[in-house]
Amino acid sequence: MRVALLTDGIWPYVLGGMQKHSYYLCRYLAQQGVTVDLFHYNDSTYDITALEFFTPEERNNIKAHVLEFPKGKIFPGHYVYKNYIYSRLIAQVMAPTLAQYDFIYAKGFTPWYLLNQKRKGKLHCAPIGVKFHGYEMFQTSPNLKTKLQHLLLLRWPVKHISLMADVVFSYGGKITDIIRGLGVKPQRIIEMPSGVEQEWITTTIKPTEQPIQFLFLGRYERRKGIEELNAALQHLLQIQAPEFRFHFIGPIPDDKKLNAKVCIYHGEIRDRKTLLNILQQADVLVCPSWSEGMPNVILEAMANGLAVIATDTGATRLLVNEQTGHLLPNAHPQEIAKQLLQFLNTSPHLIHQKKQNALAKIKAQFMWETLITQLITKIKAQFHIT
Repeated sequence: MRVALLTDGIWPYVLGGMQKHSYYLCRYLAQQGVTVDLFHYNDSTYDITALEFFTPEERNNIKAHVLEFPKGKIFPGHYVYKNYIYSRLIAQVMAPTLAQYDFIYAKGFTPWYLLNQKRKGKLHCAPIGVKFHGYEMFQTSPNLKTKLQHLLLLRWPVKHISLMADVVFSYGGKITDIIRGLGVKPQRIIEMPSGVEQEWITTTIKPTEQPIQFLFLGRYERRKGIEELNAALQHLLQIQAPEFRFHFIGPIPDDKKLNAKVCIYHGEIRDRKTLLNILQQADVLVCPSWSEGMPNVILEAMANGLAVIATDTGATRLLVNEQTGHLLPNAHPQEIAKQLLQFLNTSPHLIHQKKQNALAKIKAQFMWETLITQLITKIKAQFHIT
């Protein structure tokens, strides 16, 4: 089978949860012998032509097409406009080989131009599957500005692309409800969770001791709830809660950092070994996002034996429950503070049980080595590909 994978970048050339998912998708399709034409771009100092983050065997099945993401002035709607231009560029680069694909797996806005041309009857190509991850623009917004951006700029093109696609991929949970609400028929929705690699699975879980080590992992983005998390932490400091440490990994702006001894800022970390060393010393991941898909950070934390406090958004409920952590009903500071305090007043033994349950859940249900065969089977069955 030959697949075109249209992306807005893959990890680590471009950072982000969607980019990490694209990397795994490309890698494990190649491992299964699928020929992957990868369309992506670079936003790092790595040599993107070398594809050094894939094995030689995987590279034998990957043909990379490196594009330039449109740059230019910032204006209202520039993000959507540049993504449309990028989708047109992808279509132009794909043109010579378009008829050779069995399936086109497209992330976000990347198939926009292709789908428009296909609907107008101006081109014929393989079935196109679209992945918008969390459909965050249809989830709760953290403020009025973001809500207006979603309403005025993002919702229409996302719905337009979803309805034109031959199939829409969903992580499941609340995301499937959103996709159905857009008018996509159930038979055109393929549910497929994300996962982790075997090398992310820890062999030992750190003993749970006082003080409890909390962790936030990710880049600064308004919907990630750092402002609300900061407010919750300030409340705990004011009421003199039991001793704890809170670690931040990611490029957090200086004006979003708390001047408190309990808060440790490690900055952006791209090296996997360094990241794992810090991750495995934590006890509880905190993910207070207003909107999400199925966060890689939660998957990777659970794979390393961390319990999780996370907002009930996207497909998070497939991972987090009372056995593995706690689901927040919303990202309000008082809810975050309440659950942080509850963990601080929970015995280390009970927290350790949650950590063990989290690891076991990932090993049983969310391994890429198993998920990729399920994905290939579902695509082939949906479109009768031999």
